[in-house]
Amino acid sequence: MTSTASERRAPFPTWTRHSLYLFSAFLMTIGLIIYIWWPLAEEYLAYIDWKGPWWRYFDWLLVGIFLVMSLLIMAGADLRRDGWLILIGAVGGFTIEAWGTQTNLWTYYTAERPPLWIIPAWPIATLSIDRLTHLLDRLIPPAQSAPIFKPIYWLIFGSFYVLMLLFVSPTFSRPYTPLAAALCAVLILTPPDRRLAILTFAAGSGLGYFLERWGTTRQCWTYYTYQTPPLFAVLAHGMAAVAFWRVNLLLKQTLNRICTQKGTHYIEEG
Repeated sequence: MTSTASERRAPFPTWTRHSLYLFSAFLMTIGLIIYIWWPLAEEYLAYIDWKGPWWRYFDWLLVGIFLVMSLLIMAGADLRRDGWLILIGAVGGFTIEAWGTQTNLWTYYTAERPPLWIIPAWPIATLSIDRLTHLLDRLIPPAQSAPIFKPIYWLIFGSFYVLMLLFVSPTFSRPYTPLAAALCAVLILTPPDRRLAILTFAAGSGLGYFLERWGTTRQCWTYYTYQTPPLFAVLAHGMAAVAFWRVNLLLKQTLNRICTQKGTHYIEEG
C-alpha cells in the first residue's frame, strides 16, 4: 500500500457546495441524539443555573469544540469522498468503544458498553481530523531531506506503542486487547508514508486532547486510572486516526483497481 503524490500533497480545504449538506446532516444527527436521549440532555442542562450567572456554569469548552468541528467538516466537503470517512469512522469508533468498555479500560456514566449515543462523535471527529491533516500538509511542506521523517516516525510511534502496552496491560487476559496490540504493531511497522502518518497522528492527538479533556472532566467517561485525561487516551486518538486513514487508503486502492479493470474510475485520490 503506497500513497500517491496527490495524497501526499492534498489541496487546501475550501468550502464546497457539499458543505451545507454535510453541516445539515451534522445538525440533524445532533438533534436526533438530543431527541432520542432527551433524559441525558435534560440531566446535563440541569447543572446550569439559568436564573443566576449561567455563564459561569455554561459548558464553553463543549461549545468551542462544536464550533471548531462544525467549521472543519465543512472545509473541503465532498460527499463522495467523505462518505467513506463517515462509514470508517462509525465502524471503527464502535469497535474501539466496544473494546474499551468491555475491558473496563474506560466506563461511561450511563454504564452502557458502549453507549450508542457516543458513536456519531467518531465520524464527525474523523472528518475534522482529515481537514486538520490537510491543513498541516500545507503548513508543513515535505522537507528536502525526506529521511528526517524516519527517526521522528519511529520515535513517535515507538513511544506510543510502549505507552499503549503499559496502559492496557491489566486487560491482556481479554482476547480483544492482544488483538488490538497486534493490529497497532502491524500498522506501525508498515507505514505507506511516514510524513503523512506523523501529520495524521498529530491532528488526531490534537483534537483528541480537547475531546478527552471535556469528557473526563465532566465525568461523561472515566478511565480506570482516573486521570483527566490520561496521556494514552489523547495519543490513542492519533493512532485511531492513522488506522482510519490506512483503511481509507486500502478501500480507495481496492475500488480503483476493480473499477480500472472495468474501464472506469470510482473514487478520486487524495
